[in-house]
Amino acid sequence: MSETISLGRYLFERLHQEPIGLQSIFGVPGDFNLTLLDKINEVEGLKWRGCSNELNAAYATDGYSRVRGNASTNGLGFGALVTTYGVGELSAINGVAGSYAEHVGLLHIVGYPSLVAQKKQLLLHHTLGEGNYDAFNKMADNISQADGILDHPVLAPDVIDRVIREAYIHQRPGYLGFPSDMVNVQVPKLRLDKPLDLSPLKNDPKVQAKVLEKILGMIKNSQNPVIIVDVCCGRYNVTKEAAALIEATQFKYATAPMAKGTRNIDENGKRFTGIYVGSLSYEDTKKSVEESDLVISLGFLPSDFNTGAFSYCLSENFIELHSDHTIIGDSFYNHLAMKELLTALVQLPELKDALAHHDTNDHFKNEYSIEPMDKSGKITQKWLWNRLSVFLKPEDIVITESGTASFGIISTRFPKDVFGISQILWGSIGYSVGATLGAAAAAKETNPDRRVILFVGDGSLQMSVQEISTMVRNDLHPYLFILNNEGYTVEKLIHGPEEDYNQIQLWDHQLLLPAFGAKHYESLKVGEAAELKNLFNDDKFNKNDRIRLIELLLDSKDAPQNLVEQAKLASKVNSN
Repeated sequence: MSETISLGRYLFERLHQEPIGLQSIFGVPGDFNLTLLDKINEVEGLKWRGCSNELNAAYATDGYSRVRGNASTNGLGFGALVTTYGVGELSAINGVAGSYAEHVGLLHIVGYPSLVAQKKQLLLHHTLGEGNYDAFNKMADNISQADGILDHPVLAPDVIDRVIREAYIHQRPGYLGFPSDMVNVQVPKLRLDKPLDLSPLKNDPKVQAKVLEKILGMIKNSQNPVIIVDVCCGRYNVTKEAAALIEATQFKYATAPMAKGTRNIDENGKRFTGIYVGSLSYEDTKKSVEESDLVISLGFLPSDFNTGAFSYCLSENFIELHSDHTIIGDSFYNHLAMKELLTALVQLPELKDALAHHDTNDHFKNEYSIEPMDKSGKITQKWLWNRLSVFLKPEDIVITESGTASFGIISTRFPKDVFGISQILWGSIGYSVGATLGAAAAAKETNPDRRVILFVGDGSLQMSVQEISTMVRNDLHPYLFILNNEGYTVEKLIHGPEEDYNQIQLWDHQLLLPAFGAKHYESLKVGEAAELKNLFNDDKFNKNDRIRLIELLLDSKDAPQNLVEQAKLASKVNSN
């Protein structure tokens, strides 16, 4: 007989294999997954990173996946999360839903009761007391790209491979139910010698040729085109091709808010015209984009916060390139992916002729000039986000929480290869803290010198603060900037600024790191702009050698102007 390994180890070996190459597994132990967790230690180079709760573990897996994708030159992002049946998986479901909404690849592994218990319909703990064991799988169905329950010893490896492949290629969560009595089922080890085929489907050459001809004609007939890079360009590893298109055409280009900090898209390029957020854009960016007579959109995701409450005003000559389809006008081309299409477009000899009449010599106004300090000397939102540009350096990972941070960061010019993480579409308050854990773990694996920098409001922090403890436990060194503005500023701007439901219990943030057992740390409270400016310029502070918590004291009514305007629009939508 051929050599065998346990099914549990087979799963984790698959996840550790390149190009997926996971080195961390996140989650929370529970009695239905404990024997499965034992198998992680059998895979050399794979580490269990236990979290404080399942929701935070899902956030961490999301952040880990995003950074792994950003660090990879040939692959996509991916992560893995292990919870227990029922109580554990339902605690994680909000975080997994966010990954589904924002196109983040991960595998949610759920430790199930044994097949024997399921067959007998035993009324076990963590169940609904009805003997029904597929209720939670059904709940996860709408937020899963693929799912499978390992209920057959022979077919189980095929189920594992299928779910991983679908989740990876489509960059959305996969759901895998793993009964406890399947963990030690023996499967052929030889299967691991053949890596998973993770290559996407090829475009139909005839359809692609037809579409390329159409695109060339639209380029040739345009005078003032623009390229808009959106979030799915980065999620599906198309940034190299996007940069090649920008270089080949020398068209001006902008990014959407969800795409800020996308790899290979340089905010310092002479043809970069800014972050386009519809009516909430800087005036020069708005004018530059909206005067264009051709829009080439890469990975478009037109959510309300990503489009300035749907205030886009763009040319009817609109080309949408997506991960698995293309739209030009009223024509929809299914299974025509932008990665292969862009590669072919840039290589076309006819492209040079189509570009011959375009003027590409103009530069665009720098809207990121540093704001002067407020006369009061206090830190203001406007000054903070402009000044942050000076502190950041190439390869930094910047994570911004929903609200003041995710809107304020639009005013920050990123140096080359700074990677941005912000959950703008799903917008689950508290996401950023868990995501920081995952991002810091991924950074430590891929490039230990990369700084991970979090900006989170004091209200959002209270949702998921426990995961700072996990960062300490894993000896991770993020910068944790807490924006102390006394409550839920974004909610106050939308409705009920003085209402009790938008207030929080104020914390002494300076006690957090020692309370979580940190030994080698730095904790600061900063209220003056000059003090923060000096801190940004301090060489010791800039050294990524310990976990740091920096509490920034801000006026409770101060907010980035684009957030104020977005809140007004959101309030109108909510009242209709």
